[in-house]
Amino acid sequence: MPGRKLNIKQWAAADRPREKLLEKGKSALSDAELLGILIGSGTREYTAVDLARMILERYNNDLNEVARLSVAELMHFKGIGQARAINIVAALELGRRRKPAIANDNRISSSADVYQLMAPLLTDLQHEEFWVLLLNRANKVIKRQPISQGGVAGTVVDPKIVFNMALQHLASQVILVHNHPSGNLRPSAADKKLTHQMVAAGKLLEIAVLDHIIFTNNGYFSFADENLLSS
Repeated sequence: MPGRKLNIKQWAAADRPREKLLEKGKSALSDAELLGILIGSGTREYTAVDLARMILERYNNDLNEVARLSVAELMHFKGIGQARAINIVAALELGRRRKPAIANDNRISSSADVYQLMAPLLTDLQHEEFWVLLLNRANKVIKRQPISQGGVAGTVVDPKIVFNMALQHLASQVILVHNHPSGNLRPSAADKKLTHQMVAAGKLLEIAVLDHIIFTNNGYFSFADENLLSS
């Protein structure tokens, strides 16, 4: 049929995404080819890789933006049904949850270590979450503990819950972490007030608050780095 695209089975073997991955390794594939494998098959008009390119091009070829899409949003693309959309969302969520290795056996030595440790849990979230890292005296992480979950603009945090967790796990130090879905790195007045409350409560219990990190997809703000832990 004139003008009709070849389907992937008609491509040269070296150009088929699955065969290419087997022959040359995963790093040889483009984002569109990897996404095409997740989509699985194309339509009468487009190959799976074509569909993948359409999705990526809509979001400026930014996988971080694609990872924020819901199943319903992906289904707006012609050729992407519920099953294909679920495959994409599930795969990108697995990638988000991948836990990077932290140097020095989970020992925190800088705000950058905290950002790396929390990235699998907070990247791409559309709502705010507040977490606490519980540490021993050697700055090794005992536990990453979620405290609260809110909406786009904020979440409620009770210091009693934070320090109760610290006492239960015999933590000597804590690091506070919450995300700003808006991408705004600056702390709000409420963020500053809460931080000072936490520092004061920690002093009474002899549990040091080492830092409060504001997390965004594109970077972070550290109260400790900016010398803002004390009022």
